Amino acid sequence: MTERKPPGVSFESWVDKQIRDARARGEFERLEGAGRPLPPEIESTYDELWWVKRKMAREGMSVLPPTLALRKEAEDALEAALAAPSERIVRKILADINAKISDMMFKPPPGPPLGKKPYDVEDVVRRWRERRAASEGQGGSDV
Repeated sequence: MTERKPPGVSFESWVDKQIRDARARGEFERLEGAGRPLPPEIESTYDELWWVKRKMAREGMSVLPPTLALRKEAEDALEAALAAPSERIVRKILADINAKISDMMFKPPPGPPLGKKPYDVEDVVRRWRERRAASEGQGGSDV
Protein backbone atom coordinates (compact mmCIF):
# COMPACT_ATOMS: atom_id res chain seq x y z
CA MET A 1 0.00 0.00 0.00
CA THR A 2 1.74 3.14 -1.19
CA GLU A 3 -1.12 5.52 -1.69
CA ARG A 4 -1.43 8.46 0.65
CA LYS A 5 -4.47 9.65 2.53
CA PRO A 6 -6.28 12.19 0.37
CA PRO A 7 -6.76 15.62 1.88
CA GLY A 8 -10.14 16.24 3.43
CA VAL A 9 -10.78 12.55 4.28
CA SER A 10 -10.62 11.61 7.94
CA PHE A 11 -7.84 9.21 8.81
CA GLU A 12 -10.28 6.68 10.27
CA SER A 13 -12.42 6.66 7.10
CA TRP A 14 -9.37 6.28 4.88
CA VAL A 15 -8.01 3.34 6.94
CA ASP A 16 -11.44 1.67 6.99
CA LYS A 17 -11.60 1.94 3.20
CA GLN A 18 -8.13 0.41 2.83
CA ILE A 19 -9.18 -2.53 5.04
CA ARG A 20 -12.45 -3.04 3.15
CA ASP A 21 -10.61 -3.00 -0.21
CA ALA A 22 -7.98 -5.49 1.01
CA ARG A 23 -10.69 -7.78 2.39
CA ALA A 24 -12.52 -7.60 -0.97
CA ARG A 25 -9.31 -8.60 -2.75
CA GLY A 26 -8.96 -11.59 -0.38
CA GLU A 27 -5.71 -10.41 1.20
CA PHE A 28 -6.85 -11.57 4.65
CA GLU A 29 -7.61 -15.13 3.52
CA ARG A 30 -5.35 -17.96 4.72
CA LEU A 31 -3.02 -15.77 6.76
CA GLU A 32 -0.25 -17.60 8.63
CA GLY A 33 -1.36 -18.28 12.20
CA ALA A 34 -5.04 -17.61 11.50
CA GLY A 35 -7.27 -19.13 14.17
CA ARG A 36 -4.41 -19.80 16.60
CA PRO A 37 -3.78 -17.89 19.83
CA LEU A 38 -1.09 -15.24 19.91
CA PRO A 39 2.27 -16.37 21.29
CA PRO A 40 2.63 -15.51 25.01
CA GLU A 41 5.44 -13.00 24.40
CA ILE A 42 3.13 -10.92 22.21
CA GLU A 43 0.44 -10.79 24.90
CA SER A 44 2.86 -9.76 27.66
CA THR A 45 4.75 -6.51 28.14
CA TYR A 46 7.35 -5.60 25.54
CA ASP A 47 10.75 -7.22 25.93
CA GLU A 48 13.48 -6.04 23.58
CA LEU A 49 15.10 -9.50 23.68
CA TRP A 50 11.91 -11.35 22.73
CA TRP A 51 13.45 -12.66 19.53
CA VAL A 52 16.52 -14.03 21.38
CA LYS A 53 14.32 -15.82 23.91
CA ARG A 54 12.12 -17.26 21.17
CA LYS A 55 15.16 -18.53 19.22
CA MET A 56 16.65 -20.07 22.36
CA ALA A 57 13.36 -21.80 23.17
CA ARG A 58 13.08 -23.10 19.61
CA GLU A 59 16.68 -24.40 19.73
CA GLY A 60 16.16 -25.95 23.18
CA MET A 61 18.83 -23.73 24.74
CA SER A 62 18.95 -22.15 28.15
CA VAL A 63 21.41 -19.81 29.75
CA LEU A 64 22.31 -20.13 33.39
CA PRO A 65 24.87 -18.16 35.34
CA PRO A 66 28.18 -20.07 35.25
CA THR A 67 27.93 -21.20 38.87
CA LEU A 68 24.43 -22.61 38.42
CA ALA A 69 25.43 -24.32 35.18
CA LEU A 70 28.41 -25.94 36.95
CA ARG A 71 26.22 -26.94 39.89
CA LYS A 72 23.92 -28.79 37.45
CA GLU A 73 26.91 -30.27 35.62
CA ALA A 74 28.34 -31.50 38.96
CA GLU A 75 25.06 -33.20 39.88
CA ASP A 76 24.90 -34.85 36.46
CA ALA A 77 28.55 -35.93 36.77
CA LEU A 78 27.89 -37.54 40.16
CA GLU A 79 24.96 -39.52 38.72
CA ALA A 80 27.08 -40.53 35.73
CA ALA A 81 29.92 -41.61 38.04
CA LEU A 82 27.59 -43.72 40.17
CA ALA A 83 26.24 -45.40 37.03
CA ALA A 84 29.63 -45.83 35.32
CA PRO A 85 30.64 -49.27 34.07
CA SER A 86 34.12 -49.24 35.64
CA GLU A 87 36.03 -47.71 38.53
CA ARG A 88 38.46 -46.12 36.07
CA ILE A 89 35.59 -44.22 34.44
CA VAL A 90 34.22 -43.19 37.87
CA ARG A 91 37.60 -41.70 38.74
CA LYS A 92 37.89 -39.96 35.34
CA ILE A 93 34.42 -38.37 35.63
CA LEU A 94 35.15 -37.15 39.16
CA ALA A 95 38.62 -35.85 38.28
CA ASP A 96 37.18 -33.79 35.41
CA ILE A 97 34.32 -32.26 37.43
CA ASN A 98 36.50 -31.69 40.49
CA ALA A 99 38.95 -29.70 38.35
CA LYS A 100 36.11 -27.48 37.14
CA ILE A 101 34.74 -27.02 40.68
CA SER A 102 38.21 -26.15 42.02
CA ASP A 103 38.78 -23.62 39.25
CA MET A 104 35.49 -21.91 40.01
CA MET A 105 36.14 -21.93 43.76
CA PHE A 106 39.42 -20.06 43.27
CA LYS A 107 38.29 -17.82 40.40
CA PRO A 108 34.60 -17.20 41.07
CA PRO A 109 32.63 -15.57 38.25
CA PRO A 110 29.86 -13.07 38.92
CA GLY A 111 26.55 -14.52 40.02
CA PRO A 112 25.35 -16.66 42.90
CA PRO A 113 27.91 -18.67 44.86
CA LEU A 114 28.65 -22.16 43.57
CA GLY A 115 27.78 -23.91 46.84
CA LYS A 116 29.76 -27.00 45.82
CA LYS A 117 33.10 -28.42 46.85
CA PRO A 118 35.07 -31.09 45.01
CA TYR A 119 33.72 -34.58 45.47
CA ASP A 120 35.56 -37.03 47.73
CA VAL A 121 36.65 -39.49 45.06
CA GLU A 122 37.16 -42.39 47.47
CA ASP A 123 33.71 -41.87 49.01
CA VAL A 124 32.02 -41.86 45.58
CA VAL A 125 34.03 -44.91 44.49
CA ARG A 126 32.89 -46.68 47.68
CA ARG A 127 29.25 -45.78 46.89
CA TRP A 128 29.75 -46.91 43.29
CA ARG A 129 31.11 -50.26 44.50
CA GLU A 130 28.13 -50.68 46.84
CA ARG A 131 25.66 -49.97 44.03
CA ARG A 132 27.48 -52.29 41.66
CA ALA A 133 27.60 -55.07 44.25
CA ALA A 134 23.90 -54.65 44.95
CA SER A 135 22.97 -54.75 41.27
CA GLU A 136 25.26 -57.66 40.37
CA GLY A 137 24.97 -59.57 43.62
CA GLN A 138 28.76 -59.50 44.02
CA GLY A 139 31.61 -57.06 44.71
CA GLY A 140 34.57 -56.19 42.54
CA SER A 141 35.85 -53.49 40.29
CA ASP A 142 37.11 -53.01 36.75
CA VAL A 143 40.22 -50.93 37.41
